[in-house]
Amino acid sequence: MPEVIFNGPEGRLEGRYQPGKEPNAPVAIVLHPHPQFGGTMNNQIVYNLFYMFAERGFSVLRFNSRGVGRSQGVFDHGIGELSDAAAALDWLQIINRESRGCWIAGFSFGAWIGMQLLMRRPEVEGFISVSPPENLYDFSFLAPCPSSGLIIHGDKDRVAPPTSVQKLVDKLKTQKGITIEQQIVEGANHFYEGKIDELTTACAEYLDRRRQEIADGGGR
Repeated sequence: MPEVIFNGPEGRLEGRYQPGKEPNAPVAIVLHPHPQFGGTMNNQIVYNLFYMFAERGFSVLRFNSRGVGRSQGVFDHGIGELSDAAAALDWLQIINRESRGCWIAGFSFGAWIGMQLLMRRPEVEGFISVSPPENLYDFSFLAPCPSSGLIIHGDKDRVAPPTSVQKLVDKLKTQKGITIEQQIVEGANHFYEGKIDELTTACAEYLDRRRQEIADGGGR
């Protein structure tokens, strides 16, 4: 798993990159939780999602946003972090020019950033949002949400309560042309203590199923 350094809007960004074996391997980016609450690219959920994509032949990148680890800059309340994520996806796509397929995954704050990035990138065919904190951040930009995806969360989550996540899911499910799948991990809190393997398995099964549907000519 090579360490990589690439240019972001405010200086160098530090990441970990696993290239796919095929030249046209799909790409994926995984976004970490809130940096002011200890969120980094080495978060266990981010780490597991990274390997989930790598094991399926993706060229996959996880990285530290500005001010985290060896990444330059300072925290910018989501605005700069979105720019960092866009720069990271640009870098990933430049070194995978023949790639077919693009996915975005994010956990908590990273889910919010990921869904904003989704709005800017029509080539994204799917997303995985783990515990999107609808109660803490404005998700009204998803109008309409451009691609199908999975929203997965715990029923014991106090940071992103199930009622607020449900509100986001219900809103997105009214949109035509996409399919939002919701999964609830029973007994899981915001950090999925004792439930990370269950979370990863659910995300992997969803990814496998969606990629098969896309390969069979299904919609986005």
